[in-house]
Amino acid sequence: MNWRIACVLAACSVTLVAQAPPVTMLDIETANGVLYSWDVADPSGLGSSASIVPTTFRVFMPWIFFADVVAVNGKPAKGVYASRATIVRLTTTATPGRAISDVNRSDIFDPHLEIQDADGTPIGTIVASGFAGGTAPPGAPTAASSQNIAIVGGTGAFLGVRGQLAYGRASARGASMVEDPANRRTHGGGSIRLILHLIPMTWPEIVTLPTGPAIFHGDDFSRVTADKPARAGERLIMSVSGLGPVRPNLDPGKPFPPYEEGKLHEVNSPVEVSVNGREARVVNKIGWPTMNNVYRVDFVVPEGTAAGLATLGLSVAWINGPEVKLPVR
Repeated sequence: MNWRIACVLAACSVTLVAQAPPVTMLDIETANGVLYSWDVADPSGLGSSASIVPTTFRVFMPWIFFADVVAVNGKPAKGVYASRATIVRLTTTATPGRAISDVNRSDIFDPHLEIQDADGTPIGTIVASGFAGGTAPPGAPTAASSQNIAIVGGTGAFLGVRGQLAYGRASARGASMVEDPANRRTHGGGSIRLILHLIPMTWPEIVTLPTGPAIFHGDDFSRVTADKPARAGERLIMSVSGLGPVRPNLDPGKPFPPYEEGKLHEVNSPVEVSVNGREARVVNKIGWPTMNNVYRVDFVVPEGTAAGLATLGLSVAWINGPEVKLPVR
């Protein structure tokens, strides 16, 4: 850990200027989706059958849905997509067994997501509420085709998020709640593509010093400038904020402890860096000792990066930060 950089950051009294939240989209793929309807009067029969048990859906029935998260923004992930709902079958045309309304929706709907990295590391949850069925709301992403659901909060890397959730594609197997959900993956189910537009409470940002972005050469810790640009293949160090929870855990609002060999706090969520749209290899992602909400991210400029002002991107838990310019020779 280089204390020269830490002193520079501290001397400049690093503060963040409030900006509009960057646009963040989560494109989530799920598998083995099964919708279990409460179609039995006797609770003792719930989950009692190891076989596939089909069902018939009717208005006013409650149901619960489970599916496995398998990818986020095209990259492998884990977790669960679980939702609960009540069938309402809202329709603008009076139809027996359906509820007359000015809108067309199928269910009152409360979806929940708990997302993990591909290695099973917990990242956070996202909680939402709204209507299932019908069309996506005004202003929804163009990939969204149905559902009208407000994201009302989250935990972990998604603490305090707001936004909207819709479906890009949906298929699910319907089952009675008599069917044992332990066999969901064995029996199989459908797949759902979730399109989330997130408005995060916090997001990653490269710290800005009076002289420019806090990006440093890895060999001598001098700052990257137009007079001393980065090189393709070079390891750089940047100081960033807003990377969220760390391992081991740190109480909210507390500064990172003073440096001690072998006791660094690693960022819990996946951190991605890009240069001119190409993924850069992240070498480490740690809390900066003695600093509050300031992190150190080391990365390697991709080979073949063209000389000039490159565009440097940063994201954590798929939440994007504002881009900055990186001089490259």
